[in-house]
Amino acid sequence: MFLKFQVFHQSMSIQRKGEEWLLYRESDTSIRSRVYDVVIPSDLAEEELARYLADIYHEFASEKYPSVTRVV
Repeated sequence: MFLKFQVFHQSMSIQRKGEEWLLYRESDTSIRSRVYDVVIPSDLAEEELARYLADIYHEFASEKYPSVTRVV
């Protein structure tokens, strides 16, 4: 199962695999590519993921796209 997020208008998803969280970029054409340079702590709760992504990617925030939101 993938948890989907809008990270300052960039589509991303996170998957729990075993004991680790895996981060992916999502394209407009449904191509998913793994992000290897960001490590999400394995003990982070699902409810904390949006805040963690906001902390990591805060430099992409703008007036038009000020936040990270989970896409249901």
